[in-house]
Amino acid sequence: MLVIGGGAAALAAALEAAAAGARVRLLDAAPPPLLGGNTRHSRNFRYAHDAPNRYTPDAYPAAQFRADLLRASGGGADPRLLDTLVAQSRELPDWLLAQGVALQRPAQGPLPYSRRTAFFLGGGMAAVRALADRALALGVALMPGCRADALVRSGGCATAAQTAAGAMGAGAFVLACGGAHADPIRLARHWGQAAAGFINRGTPHVRGELLDWLLAAGAVAAGDRAGLYLVAVDARSPAADGGIVTRIRGMPLGIVVDCAGRRRHDEGADTASTRYARWGQRLAAYPAQTGWLVLDAAGLRAAPAALYPPIQAPSIAALAAATGVDAPGLAATVAAYNASIQPPADPLATADWCTVGLVPPKSAHARPIAEPPFAAYPMRPGVTFAHHGVAVDTRTRVAWADGGSVHNVFAAGMIMAANLIPQGYLSGLAVSISLVFGRIAGREAARAAGRAGGGAR
Repeated sequence: MLVIGGGAAALAAALEAAAAGARVRLLDAAPPPLLGGNTRHSRNFRYAHDAPNRYTPDAYPAAQFRADLLRASGGGADPRLLDTLVAQSRELPDWLLAQGVALQRPAQGPLPYSRRTAFFLGGGMAAVRALADRALALGVALMPGCRADALVRSGGCATAAQTAAGAMGAGAFVLACGGAHADPIRLARHWGQAAAGFINRGTPHVRGELLDWLLAAGAVAAGDRAGLYLVAVDARSPAADGGIVTRIRGMPLGIVVDCAGRRRHDEGADTASTRYARWGQRLAAYPAQTGWLVLDAAGLRAAPAALYPPIQAPSIAALAAATGVDAPGLAATVAAYNASIQPPADPLATADWCTVGLVPPKSAHARPIAEPPFAAYPMRPGVTFAHHGVAVDTRTRVAWADGGSVHNVFAAGMIMAANLIPQGYLSGLAVSISLVFGRIAGREAARAAGRAGGGAR
């Protein structure tokens, strides 16, 4: 059988299929150093558990997992797939450990508190390497730099994958090659000129060739063709593959302005992790898709660490000159902001500082921007993944519009994740979706390959 992709879903599928006795080849469009897709940039996965354990403090009941995902997805998660995800997520820690993936204990390092997720020791790259090593040990043939852009169908089954090297036959196929968020033509089709200002946080090799083939062949679409999970990232980030470290996180500690020096939103309203995505969407509507987080010295001391150093200057006028932001506009904005601040009865209650009469307001954390040096981070929208893919059933079989089936084609990971997250996101969810449905797809494909006569080694 063939597994197409190189991230967590593909590796999980290959491992399960090989363990079931299938002969497996894994085709990955990326070169060997980039094996792992966006999983390389991950750090944790979400799973249900009823009590504290070595890797996660406190409990995270299945009912709360379901409620969290339904809230994040606007109620749009497929209920059958949601039940499958939550139930089988329980197995992930033990399964990963059995494959040689090391998990980090909370006491081992400066991890953020999380009772909903477990963290990879060494991050996503270490997890990918361990999974790949296990796959090689089980006899999986890894074929990096090999892109498949279509399948060959005959009747109710697929017989081969089309690659630059020619057709590769197999008894079953797992499509775990992601969506299409790295395709600039597709982004421009749905987002217009704004797409040119987006930065791809993940792998540049997810361009949607097989997704396009599936939809053209009659597969049922899932999610929103224009839907993107956008996060605020440093505008100086690489055009692709910068990963999680490019995020900008200190918006509540300062003000965010556009190139004209104008504020557009309440920076104090969003203090949860959802602020990353909210600011990503907002920046998409800014001129040149660029905003600037402006901080004074006090705000900079409190700001989370960032990959790139901030641009600093001794005055607001000098900061405007260093960043290219309109100087009169920035000066007027900072002056109006400082003048509108209403200190609380307890000055130490940082969250209670707010503005009065300012439009838009800053409803919390409204401390003056007064202590030099002043600093700014340039920000643009960073694309993480697309909320679009193909519909599948609980066995990960691709759904077809005519009601028929291609019985040996399965999909896992972000190419089918829109069934669960047609909008929104939760920390660690993409890896969990990839691992749970990758494992299912691998088992199902191994059975299908066996029925086609290619199962036993």
